[in-house]
Amino acid sequence: MPLSCQDGGRAGWHHAIARGTPVCVAGKLASLRRVTEPESDLAGHPDRLRWNERYGAGFTPSFTPHPLAVAALALDLPAGPVADLASGPSGSALLAAAQGRPVTAVDVSEVALGLLGQEARRRGLDHLITLVHADLGAWRPEPGRYALVLATGFWDPGVFAVAVRAVAPGGVLGWEAFTMAARQARPGLPAEWCLGPGEPATLLPGHMSVVSQEDVPGAPRGTRRRLLARRAGPEVP
Repeated sequence: MPLSCQDGGRAGWHHAIARGTPVCVAGKLASLRRVTEPESDLAGHPDRLRWNERYGAGFTPSFTPHPLAVAALALDLPAGPVADLASGPSGSALLAAAQGRPVTAVDVSEVALGLLGQEARRRGLDHLITLVHADLGAWRPEPGRYALVLATGFWDPGVFAVAVRAVAPGGVLGWEAFTMAARQARPGLPAEWCLGPGEPATLLPGHMSVVSQEDVPGAPRGTRRRLLARRAGPEVP
């Protein structure tokens, strides 16, 4: 029996993803690749449950590109795809696709990815955006594949190291996350989710150079930090 989507939009694609089948977007089947850790499953993942609830009924995404993505995409980038990590319903992914770049959007929330896929289809960009349902701790991109690797609301040093390796020669890494200063106003924020002094620039390997690192303008003093870094390009004879 052929796959079909339940009437009613969101309910249809949510049901499909939960069963590991293609995601239903705007009444048609769209591609969603699922990545899980061998010893676990995403079904009961606490981050998945938390973000699915946030992006569920009543949530209306703005699809506004993140300022860091706007800045990164304005740089001189090599040809190639973009990876948007912990993407959510990302306006940044849509901006990159609108510039003609293939985009891989990775998120633990299939609800967020469904919203992104739906908007991508509405804009005629769905053929450029690959939705990947994954815990970032299990996602293993091909080294040197992406002209831009972007993460704008997530921190894990292990994932950061994997992301650095995924940047193509001459490509750019863009990262924004909370700092330890954010815990003064939000004491429940786990320390492991926060950047330490000088991070993430201090964690870059030698072949990556800092384009800029700054505390986010407009955020409470020093609570979020933003990095742009470029990988050294191939030598020109």
